[in-house]
Amino acid sequence: MEKPKSVDAYFESLTDEQGAALRRLREAIAAAAPQAEEGITYSMPGFLLDGHGFVSYAAFNDHYSLFPMGSEAIAAHRQELGSRVTGKGTIRFEYGEPLLAALVKKVVRTCLAQATAKWR
Repeated sequence: MEKPKSVDAYFESLTDEQGAALRRLREAIAAAAPQAEEGITYSMPGFLLDGHGFVSYAAFNDHYSLFPMGSEAIAAHRQELGSRVTGKGTIRFEYGEPLLAALVKKVVRTCLAQATAKWR
């Protein structure tokens, strides 16, 4: 896939299943961080604070992922995230499973607090 120039362009490249899953994830992130601005960060859609990305997300063939920037968010919620944590900075979700929106919002709020302390 070519590097997307906008969030809308990224979504246009997705299958229906991928797009539906990422729209739910996007809505949960936006609800937890209403002051953040959407944009492309690391060639993925994400949310930025003062021009700095603090969380991104992406679709893959067999799953989609949330990438909190900063390990504190994953560490703070590791027990609740369980097997969804697949790396130091990756939270993996399966297509077809209900999105745990409340948990995503907790993770995003932790990322946002970390970003606010760092950049403001």
